[in-house]
Amino acid sequence: MSFLDRKSRFFTKFYHRDLRTSQLSWLIISSIFLFLGTTGGVVQVKKTAQKSGFTLQLLHTSDQEAGVPALKDAPNFSAVLNALKNQDANRDGKPDYPNTLILSSGDAYIPSPFLFASDTAFGGQGRGDILILNALGFGAIAFGNHEFDLGTGVVADLLRAKEDYPGTKFPYLSANLDFSTDKDLAKLVTADGQEASKIPNKIARSTIITVNGEKIAVVGATTPTLRTISSPGGVTVLPKEFNGRDAADIAALAAEIQTSVDTLLTKNPEINKVILLAHMQQIAIEQKLAQLLKGVDIIVAGGSNTLLADKTDRLRMGNKSAGTYPIIKKASDGNPIAVVNTDGNYRYVGRLVVNFDAKGVIIPFSIDPKISGAYATDSQGVAAVDGKPDAKIVAITEALKKVIIAQDSQIFGKTNVFLNGWRGDVRTQETNLGNLTAEANLAIAKRYDPKTVISVKNGGGIRDNIGIYTFPPGSTRSQDVIKLPPQANPVAAKKEKEISQLDISNALRFNNGLTLVTLNARELLAVIEHSVAAIAPGATPGSFPQVAGLAFSFDPDLPAGKRVKSLAIKDGKGKIIDVVVKNAELVGDSNRIFRAVTLNFLANSGDGYPFPKREQVDLISKDAKRTGLATFGADGSEQDALAEYLAANFKQIPFAQEDVPPTKDTRIQNLKLRKDVVF
Repeated sequence: MSFLDRKSRFFTKFYHRDLRTSQLSWLIISSIFLFLGTTGGVVQVKKTAQKSGFTLQLLHTSDQEAGVPALKDAPNFSAVLNALKNQDANRDGKPDYPNTLILSSGDAYIPSPFLFASDTAFGGQGRGDILILNALGFGAIAFGNHEFDLGTGVVADLLRAKEDYPGTKFPYLSANLDFSTDKDLAKLVTADGQEASKIPNKIARSTIITVNGEKIAVVGATTPTLRTISSPGGVTVLPKEFNGRDAADIAALAAEIQTSVDTLLTKNPEINKVILLAHMQQIAIEQKLAQLLKGVDIIVAGGSNTLLADKTDRLRMGNKSAGTYPIIKKASDGNPIAVVNTDGNYRYVGRLVVNFDAKGVIIPFSIDPKISGAYATDSQGVAAVDGKPDAKIVAITEALKKVIIAQDSQIFGKTNVFLNGWRGDVRTQETNLGNLTAEANLAIAKRYDPKTVISVKNGGGIRDNIGIYTFPPGSTRSQDVIKLPPQANPVAAKKEKEISQLDISNALRFNNGLTLVTLNARELLAVIEHSVAAIAPGATPGSFPQVAGLAFSFDPDLPAGKRVKSLAIKDGKGKIIDVVVKNAELVGDSNRIFRAVTLNFLANSGDGYPFPKREQVDLISKDAKRTGLATFGADGSEQDALAEYLAANFKQIPFAQEDVPPTKDTRIQNLKLRKDVVF
């Protein structure tokens, strides 16, 4: 046995014994090898791995979800991605890492002004998004939840080629979704395990991508909560029972994925490298899957917007690393498995350069943090890699920009303050934008039924801020962030602090319809308990509420379903109308009823909300009337409600409610952070 073989055995034994060893420890191990061996010992280990194994450069992302910022960030993303793909540090005319793969773990598009502008610019909504993905060169993409937000008919239209539109030049993947049961997508399903280049415009559980003669298996997986957070039509979601917390549920999901992995490897015994594109919404689930699967080498996580990075990565201003890149786990077969993820919205390119040994097992200490990690796609990030935006993508975004600018000239109100729509805030605490849009829904609902007193919506339906954030010149600290109201757009004749159609439609991209519901006191308590049930350390559940007409307190340390301590109905001036819960006990007649307004998505059990089905009235009529000052959205939609509310209340006098930290929230009081002052 050679010295290098003995060192390899030592490393494997060390790894298996203590998975908690950090990436820094791998560097220490490498140094030990260098000390024990001859000069250049570690370099020799890497060379040996490269000769007998394989070195892969994986460029990845997830949650592209293009909104207005993507007009700049998508071209910048192409500049960084192409620079990394073509990097030639030693100037020998050859890429440093010729074995390159480009993948995404889903949510490649989302209902937004960006998506809808394609209807005018390219003859169909979302086509601009797909054309950008094609130009970027993705080999395969997993289905996320947002792909289904507009129904499976839209998915089919975007995947299929039509006349002057090529559709997706790559396959879409998911091992735990059965598309044969959906009338729109069944015809797009093809056999699993085919070469990706041969199945564009198709759907499969898995595919094979050949990189310079080396076959790499790619399998997709989608959150089993899909039906409660999106609109997958007739698609069958497996496993059917899944809450993301129970070990049995995750084991059942792992079994679904493992079946596809095993089938692919059995049919292709020459393949020993497998990448899973897993869109699970919470990276904790991908990490649990990593320890349950076998034969999988890399998991590209998705849906959680978790920014994994190391100290060598320069992040965008205001961003913080949520964990080391990559996360190394021990798979059920005893081999190391890497979990990677970056923030979404075209804000980062993820880069993993890793060696595989001759058996197709990744070698964790081959991952150099100076090379692998998160690459920011802001202007500084583009300059750092000497990147140049792809001309095709620039042309696509310019075409969309012309359509979008026209929307920025339609003004409905003013604000003196930044309206907080940050994902991490609207899904964990009360925000001023959450309050504003909930109040708007309540005001419109009162026109239909004056007895309406409560408004409840989900924070996950708020997709962006209204306003901008910036930093003082030379600042490098996230706490120095300056949050400002919307800025002027001279091209659209928009003045500073004005709120436009574009601001509204970008923040409320789904434009859900509003629905009146009747619920008794016990049912109201169940709704509010559900709204905070998923709160946990590090979690950003889309079901977290934004409310009007009520105030409540909750203790996140108590078991889900028993967290609400106080709950009161309040009028517009903060006066208590009715006490529903006091000292964690239901007060008064549990059958007394309240009229409320919510989103039709939630009324139909979206995000798992338990709204009763009786006496529901959808405020969007079948003929989708468009009356009043705002006609860009149908009457009874949340975009229209906000536009009309702003025009009625803040056309002359600007909105002025500043956003406050959760320690000062009054409508949604987190008792881990503040005292209960509901009463």
